[in-house]
Amino acid sequence: MASLILHHYDFSPYSEKVRLAFGYKNLDWNSVQTPIQAPKPDLVPLTAGYRRAPVLQIGADVYCDTLLILREIERRHPEPTLYPGGQRGLVYALSMWWDRATFFPGAKLTTSIIGDQIPQEFLEERKALMNQDFSKSASLQELPLNQQRMHAAMAWLIDMLKDRPFILGSQPSAADLTAYHILWFAQKNGGADAEGLLPLAPLRDWMDHIAALGHGRRHEIPAQEALDVARNTAPEPPHIRANADPSGLMPGQSVAVRADDYARDPIRGRLVAADAEELIIQHDDGRVGTVYIHFPRAGYELLAEDGQP
Repeated sequence: MASLILHHYDFSPYSEKVRLAFGYKNLDWNSVQTPIQAPKPDLVPLTAGYRRAPVLQIGADVYCDTLLILREIERRHPEPTLYPGGQRGLVYALSMWWDRATFFPGAKLTTSIIGDQIPQEFLEERKALMNQDFSKSASLQELPLNQQRMHAAMAWLIDMLKDRPFILGSQPSAADLTAYHILWFAQKNGGADAEGLLPLAPLRDWMDHIAALGHGRRHEIPAQEALDVARNTAPEPPHIRANADPSGLMPGQSVAVRADDYARDPIRGRLVAADAEELIIQHDDGRVGTVYIHFPRAGYELLAEDGQP
């Protein structure tokens, strides 16, 4: 089976979600450290310009967004499952709700504590990319609202866990990994100050159980080795129907993919396959040859190159 290559950086909360999935499934994986901010010269050839972390590479197939990355890890390594009881739709919905409800409030609560330690160029890039000011002064100004937002979401999470060890019952799921990652980020970087701002005490045992999953067996490799893997490998035949795009776009069309929330720069390529859950585009680059880039349908828009869906 082709090796798992994760392009990530240690500071990334979304990457922590995937690292924990590797731990839960007891997997070997290769780690490529990508820069925390642009430029990302060894990632862009694989992603046609997609800049978010993490990105999972398997041969010449590249998977973007943790919603899809976890699903693909599950498809290739189904045991132990990330979707107990086959509750995929429920886990997807919970995960997407949590990420969108808590990422910015949780991150800005953390930067209200450590924002003065973050390089100015990083703050400026994130402001342009996300339309969010993560400076300490701006984060402190928004702190009361972000506390309200986090407490509201965490109250629901606490209720979900009141009579069970994990969100869906006796086993961890992708929903647990998703709910954990921004709390991990706040606690790891904000320390005691973060614990004073968030109701973490009722979640302590649950967080300890998730942390204990570990990260599997991590092997560092240089970025060039990952690029060589892509160049020397052909993309796999799609496992989804080629012509199942709900809006009628067909394989072979020139298309653009863009996120529907932030970092909306279009990722251009030729449509390979698409259905209601996943879309795949072909990208050609001199450093990697032909790669297939995979996105989840939820959270992304697929447009014909003329801009019409």
